[in-house]
Amino acid sequence: MNDRASNSSDNNLLARAQKVFPGGVNSNVRLAVKDRFIVRGSGSRVWDLEGNEFIDYLLGQGPNFLGHANPEILDAVTAAMHDGMLFGAQNPLEIEAAELVLDAIQWAEQLRFNVTGTEAVQTALRVARANTGKNKFIRFQGHYHGWLDNVLASTKLGVGKPVSLGQPMSALSDCLVLPWNDLEAVRKAIIDDPDIAAIITEPMMVNSGAIVPETGFLEGLREICTEKKIVLIFDEVITGFRLSRGGAAQRFGVTPDLATYGKAIAGGFPVAAIAGSEKLLHKIGTGEINHSGTFNGYAIGSAAVIAAMKILARPNIYADLENLGTILMEGMKQMAIKHGAPLHIQGLPMAFHLSFGSDEKIRNYEDLLKQNDAMYKEFVAVVRQSNIWITDRGIWYLSMAHTHEDVKETLQRFDNALSKMNFDL
Repeated sequence: MNDRASNSSDNNLLARAQKVFPGGVNSNVRLAVKDRFIVRGSGSRVWDLEGNEFIDYLLGQGPNFLGHANPEILDAVTAAMHDGMLFGAQNPLEIEAAELVLDAIQWAEQLRFNVTGTEAVQTALRVARANTGKNKFIRFQGHYHGWLDNVLASTKLGVGKPVSLGQPMSALSDCLVLPWNDLEAVRKAIIDDPDIAAIITEPMMVNSGAIVPETGFLEGLREICTEKKIVLIFDEVITGFRLSRGGAAQRFGVTPDLATYGKAIAGGFPVAAIAGSEKLLHKIGTGEINHSGTFNGYAIGSAAVIAAMKILARPNIYADLENLGTILMEGMKQMAIKHGAPLHIQGLPMAFHLSFGSDEKIRNYEDLLKQNDAMYKEFVAVVRQSNIWITDRGIWYLSMAHTHEDVKETLQRFDNALSKMNFDL
């Protein structure tokens, strides 16, 4: 395929975008692909301006878990739109949506809807502080909990440090960054500081490395939080409804006190939620803990949630996805052996991570840094030329729309991409 960055149509759009948007994009996550323009998506595929078709393993950074333009989601949203979107009052759709979400995750008693995962995380931290009377929280190196000042922390261990201009140091003074999969570090931090209100964690470290928790780690966090009366928060914005119908809590068998959800919850529409016990969330309902939002529970988002939850409740849907992802991962491993590529594959079949370098298990962010990031970024450019759409962070997402034919074709393209790399350096 031709290099799409040199395409005149792309260049024209890029010039227009850079004129109206700082950097030419509306999210800094997309700065690395500011010269790429996707105009359409359907199922497991996306198309660029020139009509080039890509098999998609980015899924819009994860939300399109049911595939692009899922017809059942679109039908539900279209029907809801005809009756309006916002009313300044409650709507039956948001109640049904909540009932179906709670039925899926099983462990929680109540929830509140948000629009973004970032908002849901802020709500969870506020609820934790209100219920414990404490101020600080523990988070883990390499995890992501949104872009706001109090959670966007450097990967340096210790008290949180800003990563952006304009972030005041004081905003992160209540944030303590610890290494993932290290219970001793958690125990020590709590002994050293009794003002810990919450521990917030991705229950699987998908944002960086697709790192599954070590045996006993989540259970250990649960035990510590119960003993010390600390609120355990699972940030399931990525893992929720992806790792299983009940998310990571169900897959790993550990129940948090609060959890945040997003991305896959509404088939690609912007909806998020915070879920937990009635006891913890009670003061939101009395107004003592403020939680507000014009678009919270909006009708078309609720319709999308309802449709998504009904699809994800179908028999065997997760087993089929697990099987398909396993075939893809195993096929990639065989291709790497064929080409002598130092490829490391880690994670779960619906969300796994590729890197080059050591094939030793990656347990935490520091391990991930030892991999050859420059080689992987070079490989990403070659993969995209082979018409597979991925991010350069290493994460590959499977959707419910991917098929065995998609996987077969992906492995052929993956083989072609590996053949163009020089692994003798």
